[in-house]
Formats: sequence, C-alpha cells, structure tokens
Amino acid sequence: MRLTKKKHSCVRLEKDGATLVVDPGGFSEEDAAAGADAVLITHEHADHYDEGRVRAALEAGAEVWTLRSVAGSLSAAFPGRVHTVGHGDTFTAAGFDVQVHGELHAVIHPDLPRITNIGFLVDGSLFHPGDALTVPGHAVDTLMVPVQAPWNKISEVIDYVREVKPRLTVDIHDALLTDLARPVYDRHLGTLGRADHERLDPGQSTDV
Repeated sequence: MRLTKKKHSCVRLEKDGATLVVDPGGFSEEDAAAGADAVLITHEHADHYDEGRVRAALEAGAEVWTLRSVAGSLSAAFPGRVHTVGHGDTFTAAGFDVQVHGELHAVIHPDLPRITNIGFLVDGSLFHPGDALTVPGHAVDTLMVPVQAPWNKISEVIDYVREVKPRLTVDIHDALLTDLARPVYDRHLGTLGRADHERLDPGQSTDV
C-alpha cells in the first residue's frame, strides 16, 4: 500500500483505488480527510480528531471507525456509517483489514484522568498506535512512531521500537518538533531503535 504522511499524526493509506485516513486532527491539513473512503480515529484529542473535517468526509460518503467517545458525537447524524470499535475487534474498511489494539491514552501526568485510546493494525503490517506506546502482540512491518508528545521521552520511544521490532519506523506526532530538533530525533531513532527509520515531510509518500 502507499503511505502518505500528512501533518502531525495523520496518515493516508492507498490500495487498489481506495483511501483510508487515520487521525485527521486539528494539526493536520484542512483537506486531510478529503477523498477518504474510510477514516479511523484513535481518540478524541483535537490534534487527532477534528469534527468538522470528519463530518465533511462522512458527508462525501466515507465511513468512520473509532472508539465510543468519538462515535457518540457523529453517529446520530450518520446512521450506519459510524462504527464503534475497541481492543480485540477486527473489521474491513474500504478493503483494508484492520485489527484494534490498546485501550488507554498514555499518562500525561498522574493528576490528569486518562482517556481511552486505540491503535490500528492495517493489513497485518502497519501499526498506528495513536497516543500510546501500545505493543500489538503481532508482527509489525511498519510502525508509525509518536516521536514527541507531552507524554513521552525519546528513551521510551526507542525502547518501544525495540519491543515491537518493526522493519521500518516512520515518524508521527511530530508537529511540535522544530526543524532544529528533527535531526536529533532522527539520529537517536536511526542508531538506537534497531529498525530502519524514515522521516517523511507532510505530503511525501512511500510504499510499505
């Protein structure tokens, strides 16, 4: 499948003429979900889920798979086209086979309540964890790695990559990184992660 990086945590996957979009949030492009046949959303934080963009995709004919906290804001207006899923579920979206892994968002601070978060394993090969370092318990070829967030540090990210053991890592959750910092993250992930590492700029694509 063809992977196109969008801003922050949003990615587009294309296969056999179908398009699947993960996490078109407020930090991604206005048209991040445009033309999508299916949209997957890991959790309700605004940098992963922009309601206006997702509603526009639904109005254009897309279907959505997400957790209950997001589905509740959409399902009444789009009956039968917003699907609630959770850890352990499997489904087919626009021809992509998807497994759901994970239940909780990573800890930002003990004083803040944790919300739900799910990750998506697409076609048994590409894993997008959302805002958690979820290990799917399944062989992963391409791991979308949340490289910088209020809830992580680089040593945790490196250990996460080592535990999942993908062939390739590709950066997500990177909108808060400055251009000055990016080479530092590239170097550490590339030399310590024990996997090939690729950073795509928004709009760049690769085959996975």
